[in-house]
Amino acid sequence: MEDDNSIFVGEKPFMNYVTGVVIQFTTKDAKEVIVRARGKFISRAVDVVEVVRNRFLKDQVEVKDISISSEEFQNKEGKDVRVSTIDIVLGKV
Repeated sequence: MEDDNSIFVGEKPFMNYVTGVVIQFTTKDAKEVIVRARGKFISRAVDVVEVVRNRFLKDQVEVKDISISSEEFQNKEGKDVRVSTIDIVLGKV
């Protein structure tokens, strides 16, 4: 699957991500969309998926897969940091 079907959840307003996912399925006719998040935005990604599934595209999309992992990198101070990540794959029913 191509990366332009990915929505990276971060600090933007919540509904921007919901709208992004809905547009991928409706306007761009995507078969699958990956909702991705790291760290403190993981709960927001789960909320985005639930709003899409239960309000905007009810009975049209389902969760196909959920992947969790962690990434290690150095922060601005040079300290090694490990951050949890999640990928939620939504697919058309």
